[in-house]
Amino acid sequence: MGHAGTLDPSASGLLLVVVGRATRLAQYVSVLPKRYAATLRLGTATETDDAAGKITATDDSWRTLEEAAVRRAMADVAARPEQVPPSVSAKQVDGERAYRLARQGRPAELKPAAVRVHRLEVRRVALPDVDFALECSSGTYVRAIARDAGRALGTLAHLCALRRDGIGPWRVAEAVALAEQTAASLGAALRPMRDVVAHLPAIAVGPELAARIGHGAKFEADGPREGPVAVLAEGELLAVATFRDGVYAPSVVLVA
Repeated sequence: MGHAGTLDPSASGLLLVVVGRATRLAQYVSVLPKRYAATLRLGTATETDDAAGKITATDDSWRTLEEAAVRRAMADVAARPEQVPPSVSAKQVDGERAYRLARQGRPAELKPAAVRVHRLEVRRVALPDVDFALECSSGTYVRAIARDAGRALGTLAHLCALRRDGIGPWRVAEAVALAEQTAASLGAALRPMRDVVAHLPAIAVGPELAARIGHGAKFEADGPREGPVAVLAEGELLAVATFRDGVYAPSVVLVA
């Protein structure tokens, strides 16, 4: 079993779990945009940029802020093309996770990373709290958005609540609550592998070509020339392929 994107320990919401051969498909899901509902709290900074961390500083200047200024700051942070990840994060630094270095008292100086916030909506301003929803690229830290919004307002901030509502076409409303499941009910809740890559363009092939692709053979077909494509045989997912040098080459083959 595997997953297609972690959640912070204090967060809730959607986690996509892949099982068996479908673990090979996690790479095509983990890059999809994520959707969150979140709350930041002004006036307090923590070592993790969220409520799980130790408070490192406080500031009362948020008390003089107006709602319009908060909304402008959130829009400004959302428009930035780069973001410095939190020091307590899973980013790799010289082969080690940043959070391990931080816990050893050796916090790393992380470099800005390219991110993209596709949409950010401020839903409620009830200072010191700000409720917002966003859709963002994979690798975007909502904790860092909260931190940077505080800085843009001339104060401090941390993320005090986070819930992932969706990943690509997947919605938390379609998910099952793990604590309520048995082995039998979890098995019944599994979705077919073709659903994992339903967001990819698809090519259907016949039995003879399917047999060759099942052995990793390259093939010709009509289809998109950029990005991965799902290869279906009799309605089931056979492989994921990419087009290069005039033919499709299987990147992942999913045969029993």
